[in-house]
Amino acid sequence: MREGSPTRARHGGVYTVADLSSAELQRDYFATAISGRLPGFADLTFKDWRGLLSRVAREAADAQWRGPLVIDELPYLVGTSPELPSVLQSWVDHEARRADLLVAVAGSSQRMMQGLVLSADAPLFGRADEILELGPLEPRYLRQALNTRNSVDQVESFAAWGGVPRYWELASTRQGSPRSRVEQLVLDPLGPLHREPDRLLLEEVPSALDVRPVLDAIGAGAHRVSEIAGRIGRPATSMSRPLDRLLGLGLARREVPFGDSEKKSRRSLYKLDDPFFRLWFRTVAPHRSQLAAGSRQTRSALLSRFWSGLVAQAWEDICRAGVPRLTATSALGKLGPWGPASRWWKGDAPEWDVVSESIDGRRLLLGEVKWTARIPSTRDIERLERALTVRRPPALPGRFAKHEIVRALFVPEIRSGTRRRRQGALVVTGSDLLR
Repeated sequence: MREGSPTRARHGGVYTVADLSSAELQRDYFATAISGRLPGFADLTFKDWRGLLSRVAREAADAQWRGPLVIDELPYLVGTSPELPSVLQSWVDHEARRADLLVAVAGSSQRMMQGLVLSADAPLFGRADEILELGPLEPRYLRQALNTRNSVDQVESFAAWGGVPRYWELASTRQGSPRSRVEQLVLDPLGPLHREPDRLLLEEVPSALDVRPVLDAIGAGAHRVSEIAGRIGRPATSMSRPLDRLLGLGLARREVPFGDSEKKSRRSLYKLDDPFFRLWFRTVAPHRSQLAAGSRQTRSALLSRFWSGLVAQAWEDICRAGVPRLTATSALGKLGPWGPASRWWKGDAPEWDVVSESIDGRRLLLGEVKWTARIPSTRDIERLERALTVRRPPALPGRFAKHEIVRALFVPEIRSGTRRRRQGALVVTGSDLLR
């Protein structure tokens, strides 16, 4: 709710955002923001947060102003004023409550916000009426944001930018294909996103730069704990803390095969969860010198080495995330609804890209994901279907033994007139998953 925005005008609220300034300057900036709703507030000087917040509550009550008061990037304030969480707790419980003031706090540091609000011993625990965790936007919104032409363009855009609106905004200012925009914004040393992950890690409170080597290792293709530890020269027994932090930050995810216990499985793999981070740690991080000294043709050639694999992985993510959201308007959706989908692998057995159980516990979905930037021919679809129907099902726990097996082939697009219901499998496309 920035000054002059339609949202602020409609609600009459105050939006204030912290930065890395000193505590004294932070209070001055806060008071200036408040003066937009309570005139003259910035004329006062406050020696501490308790006095400032008490004055806010008194003047808000006198003016019959109920907010909302939005305090963004709260972790930055706490970084310079460690006493602030306890001050806020007392203020919210008493003065702000008496003034009937609506207060919202926000921050991009997940670890700090959880420590302030969600932990049982946190100062603000139990004070929130609502807790909103804002995750990435779904890829289906890319069609509107970037005017993508088709499902292929949409998947490639998701592989580049993930679900972060800021990256979509930057991409919308450039012309050309998703690949061309990546070359301009990410691979070009002068591009605004060329050093983006370093900036994000540095801005975490406390800084998350200590987990950067782990990100490098995972981004380069090490996914087992032993592999990651070997890449960075640390014992595997020391990896739980940095990996847990990456999971908490939402930068990595832990995968276990479908049917395995999350707690007991010994076949877990760690992957970078954000498509943009996967792109950056595959193309930029290991090739900084090459990109700095190279030409536009150099950047294009480098991206060509990794682009297809990055897009294929993004397409797999879209397929697994989209299965539980399928509606009865699609052939596969009519056989659901389906629970969460995940991969299955075991030794040398054939891997399955998408495995899910129907909510009623009667069916088991076994899916193969194929990425291709061109529309496959009918003959291609028939060949893939035959291979899918003869593939051995996964060796799952006994409770799945009597499930009806549904096989599905996931491709981004098909030719007009291609049958969706085939003898051995259903065909699921981007139009099913991205609308």
